[in-house]
Amino acid sequence: MYRAYSTSHCILELPEYHPFPKYKYSGVAEALKQDLNIQPAPAIAWETLALAHTHEYLQKLRTEGLSRQEAHKVGLPWTQSLLTRALHAAGGTLAATQDALQTGLGLNLAGGTHHAYPGRAEGYCLFNDVAIAIAQLRAQGWRGRALVVDLDAHQGNGTAVFFRHDPHVFTLSIHAERNYPLKKEQSDLDVGLSDATGDAEYLEALEPALEKAFAFRPDLVFFNAGVDVLQNDRFGRLGLSLWGLAERDRRVFAKVKQAHVPLVVVMGGGYNRDPHITVTAHAQTYRLALEAR
Repeated sequence: MYRAYSTSHCILELPEYHPFPKYKYSGVAEALKQDLNIQPAPAIAWETLALAHTHEYLQKLRTEGLSRQEAHKVGLPWTQSLLTRALHAAGGTLAATQDALQTGLGLNLAGGTHHAYPGRAEGYCLFNDVAIAIAQLRAQGWRGRALVVDLDAHQGNGTAVFFRHDPHVFTLSIHAERNYPLKKEQSDLDVGLSDATGDAEYLEALEPALEKAFAFRPDLVFFNAGVDVLQNDRFGRLGLSLWGLAERDRRVFAKVKQAHVPLVVVMGGGYNRDPHITVTAHAQTYRLALEAR
């Protein structure tokens, strides 16, 4: 049975009615407990964070935290519980990456915090978990090529900046063009979609993008599998059905299998107006990842 890492043991203190869907982390873990060996995500070490993020930024988080203005940009109030949870979410992706190199598949039931920059937090994201995992691999002597397939409804702006000048990492982002972030960064391949894009149009755009991305011939793939692409998502602006989402995931997993490379799946966003749909959609992605193995 494959392992998966969860932050459901982390308590995140938020005001009542805050739109951040903290319910989904425990909900997805509960939904998948018969399919996976679910373990608490370990906290990442500050020394590991320093391989990717700036010293000044990390020192600020450790000593004074985010200012009110900075917390507003993140969209979450600054608390110790926010920092603790972010440390465990990033640790889950790092642990999943090690699993992927050993077994072919690594799963984090959190992560995908692609809006975090080297020196600042943004959009619900304190640390860029994928950038940290790649930095740690390199520190351990790994010299492979990594592909980041980011299919969250929002552009992976922080990830694009981390790897803008890195010839050994290819970043693909397929997102709603008019969605957050207002200022887009430059990924290796960006595909901006119109509001309310449905299944057929989405899949038509996905196929050539995956072809180009996998022509990079990666040695490791990270998949940010956000489900905020679904219709009725509070922040996604796209219009996929659960069937379209499943077909999206199947196509990604088929490309990974064809390339014979390890895969790391991270959760990404999902803010459906129906919480049950959010949990069902995320769980569907992980089950399809298992089927593809």
